[in-house]
Amino acid sequence: MQMNRAGITEKLKEILVSASDDTETAEKCGEETKLQTELGLSSVDMLYMVIAIEETFDIRFDDVTVTSFETFGDVVTYIENKLK
Repeated sequence: MQMNRAGITEKLKEILVSASDDTETAEKCGEETKLQTELGLSSVDMLYMVIAIEETFDIRFDDVTVTSFETFGDVVTYIENKLK
């Protein structure tokens, strides 16, 4: 799947909304937004997000853990690199 950074960002925002049940989450999310402190994602939310990302982008998180990502931008960059 070939997708640019903006496309990845939009898909990831959709996943965030479904993970948190908060439509405002995606609106306030930027590259530097901290996943756990600013978005209030629990470890369960993060796990759901990882599973949804794997299914949506057809990638596997094989060398990282959920806590490896501090910001929204970290996740986008990881997905972008996995899709190359």
